[in-house]
Amino acid sequence: MDRIRSAFSNVIKSERYSRFTLQPAEDGERQFEVKLDDATEPPGQVPGSPSFRPAPLQQNNRKICYLVLGVLLVFVTGYLVGFISHRKHQDEPVNCSTDLEKDEKVESNPTVSPAVAPAAQDQMDWKDVTQLLEQKLTSQAFDKTLRDFDLPRRLAGSGEDMSQANRIFEEFKKLEMQPWTDIHHVQLQTPDSERPNRVLFGSDVFKPEGYLAYSAPGKVEGKLVYGNYGRQEDLDVLQKKNVELKGSVLLLRAGKISFAEQVDNAATKGAAAVLIYPDNEEYKFVANTPLYGHVHLGSGDPYTPGFPSFNHTQFPPTPSSGLPKIPAQTITANMATALLKKIGGPEADASSGFKGGFSSLTYSLGGSENVTVEVNNVLVNREIHNVFGVIKGFTDPDRYVVLGANRDAWDRGYAKATVGTSVLMELARAVQEMVEKDGFKPRRSLVFASWSAGEYGNVGATEWLEGYISSIDKNVLTYISLDGVVMGQGSFVASASPLLHSLLERTMKGVKSPVGSQTVYEMMGRSNWEANVLRPMSMNDPAYPFLAFSGIPSVSFHFITPNTEAYTYYGTNMDNVDHLNYATNHKTSEITVLAARFAGQMALRLIHDHLLSLDVNRYSPVLLKAVSQVYKRIGQLSRSGELKEVSPIWLGRARGSFQRGVDSINKDISNTELDDKEASRILNDRIMRVEHGLLSPYVTPTETPFRHILFGRGSHTLASVAQTTDMEQLRTQLALATWSLQGCANAMVGNIWDIDDEI
Repeated sequence: MDRIRSAFSNVIKSERYSRFTLQPAEDGERQFEVKLDDATEPPGQVPGSPSFRPAPLQQNNRKICYLVLGVLLVFVTGYLVGFISHRKHQDEPVNCSTDLEKDEKVESNPTVSPAVAPAAQDQMDWKDVTQLLEQKLTSQAFDKTLRDFDLPRRLAGSGEDMSQANRIFEEFKKLEMQPWTDIHHVQLQTPDSERPNRVLFGSDVFKPEGYLAYSAPGKVEGKLVYGNYGRQEDLDVLQKKNVELKGSVLLLRAGKISFAEQVDNAATKGAAAVLIYPDNEEYKFVANTPLYGHVHLGSGDPYTPGFPSFNHTQFPPTPSSGLPKIPAQTITANMATALLKKIGGPEADASSGFKGGFSSLTYSLGGSENVTVEVNNVLVNREIHNVFGVIKGFTDPDRYVVLGANRDAWDRGYAKATVGTSVLMELARAVQEMVEKDGFKPRRSLVFASWSAGEYGNVGATEWLEGYISSIDKNVLTYISLDGVVMGQGSFVASASPLLHSLLERTMKGVKSPVGSQTVYEMMGRSNWEANVLRPMSMNDPAYPFLAFSGIPSVSFHFITPNTEAYTYYGTNMDNVDHLNYATNHKTSEITVLAARFAGQMALRLIHDHLLSLDVNRYSPVLLKAVSQVYKRIGQLSRSGELKEVSPIWLGRARGSFQRGVDSINKDISNTELDDKEASRILNDRIMRVEHGLLSPYVTPTETPFRHILFGRGSHTLASVAQTTDMEQLRTQLALATWSLQGCANAMVGNIWDIDDEI
């Protein structure tokens, strides 16, 4: 070793070292100098000038050989020392509480908490996820849950409602779902027990038990006119028959459109009041059954429109623009028969569709006999509780899917509330078990919500949306409604944002009915499933405020009897277990399991995959159709001379920008490694902006709450632009709709500096 060190020293000493100095130049800049010994500078060179000439190296092969051997010896020695040290560490006894043993326990016992599960289990296969869900959702479990949540009364804000809310809270607590309660103080309307509502027709005095919440109070008299369902086309038939609508009392049969839309259409034509009854053609039940509902053309507490009804809210009561200005009242089929027998007036054409299910009646249009309507409903302040539980995600816990069900009803509300609440609770139990016992690790969170005051127009859910309007739309991926998921058997219908159509199709293919061998997709006609399944989302739909008010992709679905549009016992005291069993051929539990699996698979797919199952491509044909209608309307008005110097070309360009935004997202999806968490999150955030971007920023939620330009209500929508007769309004709304759509397209790009290139 001494000889090696000596050789190495001699080699090093044979090198000439250079030194570096920085000398200031005349101009103040520093110069870099590499300087050798003065003796080595060539003759005539200025001392201090740069020179990069090293001294010649003394070659000594023998010494170099020693150097190489020395380096190898040091390396081998180090390797041997490291090996012996590592071997000694491995030979030490392993403590039974080490992480290694914990991992081995997890592999051999799937019931160990997922918090200690090995990394291999982080990515549970989708097939395993669906199999676990199916195993945990059984008809036996639903038999018990349905019995437990079947209550004789469940009015919003009542003692029964509060008791049920507390019970759900405790169930979430047992499941360790960190429950919390959202409390609101809302204005509800009920009949006056001392002054009942009345209908006077000749010598007949009717005192109906049912009523329509949020009707304008008062007593009015007018000519009785029969107006079928009260749709716009129905009222046009009356006007063509020269039946006067102004100041009349319109008698309408329930169905086709909501009570609120019926009353609004009547008020628009100048009617003084509205009576609504269940006709035998759609409602084949006891003729003296009372009918309940509401007539607020909106959702939420109509006296705090656009803002939440928290107890500390200091705003004075502000009536919603959707509250009717005329009295409205429901009557029984028996009462309606008595009115129609004496209504008089001309008969409607056979092709008009005015004739209902009472074969003994001619369904004359009326207009000659007076009737008096007296409504004495009163406002009451009620405290309502929304109850929540959460299963937190492991990757993006601040992004979540909401599963919700209303738990209140006018009476027993078995199909309306019991089934939905039971599905909510069983899904919560099943998914929590999957996480705690089976190693399922959802990427995103799943929130379970039990709403109150749904019968009054989705009051509880809307108040929650209004209370957290600035944050909810940025965090909620999708809302899945569990209300009315079982109405019968043999058919399936759904209403959803176009972003969810592909997920609907995928889920239909993956869910098999427990009462047959077919999948839901096969049951509904495979290639023609969209025409057979998809329905426009109505304002009464519990998912509607999430979509049209908050810009959250939303879906509601229903297993239903073929060739029916709704469950006829909604809004009556006949919504009970016996009637639902009859509608499902006594397979209520089995169909409820099917509905729970369907909702569960949609929710789990959204929180399981790297990329959100929201298909931006599905909006393209919907948007193209809406824009084409505007083009068509403006073309007609321009040719007729009613509209000048207005072109839809900018709207068309905005649609083109939207399509390029879709293409940009598709391109980035194909070019992105989806296992990269940050890259996936950026892509998912862009996808989430699409629905919210379709909310018009140019209308206020207090006046026009449903701001969606495609599915909302108001002059800001593309449908309104295509129908308006006000030319000045058309100019303004066309411009605002154009910029709403362009803003959505810009948001889809992602980075603001990419907008010019992409859009």
